[in-house]
Amino acid sequence: MKELQGHDYIILLETATDSCSVALSDGESLISEKYSAVQKAHDTLLAKITEEILQEHGLKATDCKAVAVSSGPGSYMGLRIAASLAKGLAYGADIDLISVGTLDVIAQCAIDSGLPEKVAGIEKGENFTIVPMIDAGRMEVYTANYSPECEELTKIEAKVLNSGSYKEELSKGKILFTGNGAEKFRRMLEQELGTIPENAFFAEQIPHASGLRIKAYRALQKGLKEDCAYFQPFYLKDFIPGKSKKLL
Repeated sequence: MKELQGHDYIILLETATDSCSVALSDGESLISEKYSAVQKAHDTLLAKITEEILQEHGLKATDCKAVAVSSGPGSYMGLRIAASLAKGLAYGADIDLISVGTLDVIAQCAIDSGLPEKVAGIEKGENFTIVPMIDAGRMEVYTANYSPECEELTKIEAKVLNSGSYKEELSKGKILFTGNGAEKFRRMLEQELGTIPENAFFAEQIPHASGLRIKAYRALQKGLKEDCAYFQPFYLKDFIPGKSKKLL
């Protein structure tokens, strides 16, 4: 029989953008991750990838302590699909359901990728701010400010960008703008100001399931879990379906 004592396995699910990924962690350590860039294929790929990861490591959902899901904001359908799978796994295997904000995930992935050092030239011990941005259409993004330790500094908001956005913050130190909404802010600054502020740095970072592992494990340690019956993703704004293109 497989020895499982002493392990804190957590299944990690991320579907907040067009791509999707699944990971398996033990405590704060990443064991395995699978990622798919096939757009809007969450409904056909997510459960399959989850099953593959568990089988490759000789595990079942019942061997895990929890399933953690990227809770939004982000793609309405993507978030719903991951939440449904997470709730099914948690209920069926009698394990905890944990949620981690998608902006937290992007900020952690940026840190894991070494973007502060590679892109912004941040040195050890230097203070800076990470601003993950999720494209919300037009000049709007879902965003919040994060510390170098990936702690949320400001409330998550749907922010309409303009050339004066973050002017005060940029006067105080370096900011790494990341996520799939950061590029349009960079273009705006360049077009309207003719230059990029010296403390502003930009790098796209797609959320990966591995970015859930630290906050998911800390939530597990503190007993912070969601109610399977009532948990809903954090959409931030109401979903407005597009108009049908069919002729009436």
